[in-house]
Amino acid sequence: MHKRTLSRITVRRKPGNSTRGWLMAGPLALPVALGRGGIKANKREGDGGTPRGTFRAKRLWWRAERHARPATQLPARRIKPDDGWCEDPADRRYNRPVKRLAGSTADRLARQDHLYDFVVEIDHNTRPRIAGRGSAVFIHVARPHFAPTAGCVALDIGSLRRLLARLGHGTRIVVE
Repeated sequence: MHKRTLSRITVRRKPGNSTRGWLMAGPLALPVALGRGGIKANKREGDGGTPRGTFRAKRLWWRAERHARPATQLPARRIKPDDGWCEDPADRRYNRPVKRLAGSTADRLARQDHLYDFVVEIDHNTRPRIAGRGSAVFIHVARPHFAPTAGCVALDIGSLRRLLARLGHGTRIVVE
């Protein structure tokens, strides 16, 4: 039996704390970590801000050697050892998945820690893709004690798995 796909999830800053917040998903209120720069309307590469706006969930990336494929209605892709994400505004592949070569500066998706065991790719800065307006903004697993992210939205792994079961292409992610 499939659970209904959520049409919308909302992320809001926690009052008095710019790096913590709540993700509202139907009746669920899930604690999240936000970027070290808080929520920013004018996101820039490297500012640590979580971008304000409305986004779509595009696909799930996951570590198949660590976890079974989770229940989700999103397209899913296994993270391979050479998978990365281009964060260089001067590169034509900026804000896109890439294959990491020796000496690459791309963000490694196959991390040693567990932050990217499940990664929801969202469509921040994709149409049009503007160099310097932010890259690699994901929904992923939170650090211990919900330490700030580099600009992503992060949940504890149990909450993220529950959320994945309700995400689909039609889900809007609203960051206020």
